[in-house]
Amino acid sequence: MYDFTIIGGGIVGLSVGKALTEKYPDSKILILEKEKNLSVHQTGHNSGVIHSGVYYKPGSLKARFAKKGNESMVEFCQKHEINHEICGKVIVATNEREKPLLENLYQRGQHNGLSLKKIDQEELLEIEPYVNGVEAIYVPEAGIVDYKLVSSKFAEIINEHGGEINLSEQVQLINEFSEEVTIETDKHTYKTKFLINCAGLQSDRIARLSGYYTDMKIVPFRGEYYKLKEDKKGIVNNLIYPVPNPEFPFLGAHFTRMINGDVEAGPNAVLSFKREGYKKTDINFKDLTEVLSYRGFWNLASKYMKEGLGEMTRSLSKKKFVESLQYLLPSIEEDDLETGPTGVRAQALDSEGSLVDDFHIIQGKNSLHVCNAPSPAATASLEIGKEVVSKITNRSAYAVR
Repeated sequence: MYDFTIIGGGIVGLSVGKALTEKYPDSKILILEKEKNLSVHQTGHNSGVIHSGVYYKPGSLKARFAKKGNESMVEFCQKHEINHEICGKVIVATNEREKPLLENLYQRGQHNGLSLKKIDQEELLEIEPYVNGVEAIYVPEAGIVDYKLVSSKFAEIINEHGGEINLSEQVQLINEFSEEVTIETDKHTYKTKFLINCAGLQSDRIARLSGYYTDMKIVPFRGEYYKLKEDKKGIVNNLIYPVPNPEFPFLGAHFTRMINGDVEAGPNAVLSFKREGYKKTDINFKDLTEVLSYRGFWNLASKYMKEGLGEMTRSLSKKKFVESLQYLLPSIEEDDLETGPTGVRAQALDSEGSLVDDFHIIQGKNSLHVCNAPSPAATASLEIGKEVVSKITNRSAYAVR
């Protein structure tokens, strides 16, 4: 019998495991991951930005966790000598029409407790000489790191405290009883006092296996990137972001210097035909049927038809993708870019077609289900871990004694 079993070996599941070892050092902890390695999906395809929390609604979990998570992530990296850099970023208004939107973002960032600086065109060009902008916000707290390395350190800490991490085990059946939870995988059957679902792209399905049905479904969106070729990396110093389009629920194409020195450009945002599909040709008919038969998806599609068609066009046409990048860096040309990585975002969507914008945790009888953990989940992972453990602790009937 395990005290705690976590489903999902990404950065969120591992952060919960780490937090449990600290709160309950004598407990018996198990992590189940269906892949052969940890952090294969969202964590492993993360662009590596340590976010500041400038975009998020004041008072939301996203805003609170991002700010605290930025601080705790930097502290963790310093303590464990994980290569990282607080390089700062600029959010750029490319024309006069975007200035009021930039001002709104500046006010939001201030409400969230950030030390932002409004800069004019001259100051902007001192930071990013090749950018097209009339005004910008400088965000000094933003940084970069390799989250797979962070996750590996979480796993190492869990192992050092006697926790078990079992790979290549897919959960198939869950039965939640009054005193325990039984978990059947394709290899073994486990009994645990408490179950924590951190399954990311599969989180709604794991919640459903446990008997919890919610008015939301995970809809996978693939983000496709290009990389600047070696001789062009110098035109981006750090992180360059556009002012977000308030009519579209994604940040828009931006430039990210990675901790390994690469510079990514993108992403777009298109429906993935497979929950873990990183190529255009990846199709899972079960996943696709679930999306296409979901009323919420069609409500979303009708709401953002124009923007969605633009994203699909950029997915199919490098020329159109480059044109979207030229709003920020006019000197970029097609030959400056090579195909980069892709990622799939697990976005929770309700039946009305609204994106579930904040972190969403469902409490069961002997379980907790992290059913929506979008960006900035990697930045906020240490804080999410603490939050999940606090919810268990507050339910004293299920806490380890």
